[in-house]
Amino acid sequence: MIASLAMYDWPQVRSEHDRLWSLIRAALADEGIAAPETLTRDGSLWDIWESPDLVIGQTCGMPYRTRLHGRVELIGTPDYALPDAPPGHYYSELITRAGEPGEIEDFIERTLAFNGQDSQSGWAAPQNHAARKDLRFTHTLHTGAHLDSARAVAEGRADIAAIDAVSWRLIVAHLPDLAAKLRVIGHTEPTPGLPLITAKGRDTAPFARAAAAAIAALSADDREALGLRGLVAIPANAYLAVPTPPPPSQDVPVN
Repeated sequence: MIASLAMYDWPQVRSEHDRLWSLIRAALADEGIAAPETLTRDGSLWDIWESPDLVIGQTCGMPYRTRLHGRVELIGTPDYALPDAPPGHYYSELITRAGEPGEIEDFIERTLAFNGQDSQSGWAAPQNHAARKDLRFTHTLHTGAHLDSARAVAEGRADIAAIDAVSWRLIVAHLPDLAAKLRVIGHTEPTPGLPLITAKGRDTAPFARAAAAAIAALSADDREALGLRGLVAIPANAYLAVPTPPPPSQDVPVN
């Protein structure tokens, strides 16, 4: 059996995720569903998401619509109560260096740091945002993680990055020295957030009840640390409706 909440499972909030998982596991037991004692924190995310042994995992909207739809079951979407977004939705904060002049359009010919070409928040969101004005980022730097994208901008190896708003909230809360080197110049349009999934063929109703009950049972401190407010039912077609931009065409190697 496999369980993973890896998308926001940063070291700074690992204990809070462990307590969340304990609550989910207990609620699943009340539903008659066995679950692993601990979260899986190693191995390929794709191997976890596509495993027939997956009890609960959290994926990103772009992997769901481009590869996982029809191969996993959609449980529901955690609501991180982001301002200016409907429940269960999120967006990317567009960041540059503190003191760097300009608005989003001024960075279109400069270097975009992105965590991965299969990331909704780091790749699809900024490209879709630019496409609304018939623009596209063509100078790119692949970093592998939102935190590394933020560092690349702060260090001058890139000029702009789109950071998942929940990840940005973690940076501000736990890495204030890094956040102080950056500024937000806007955010992308909200899209459905990072959904919980389970292996193909499972009845999702008891999993959704368990996840919702666990979030409701979190302590006030843990709920605040994780930013969680509830679980939202967002239909699959809302994920599938988000445009998927072409992959990067001109990557600059990471130094």
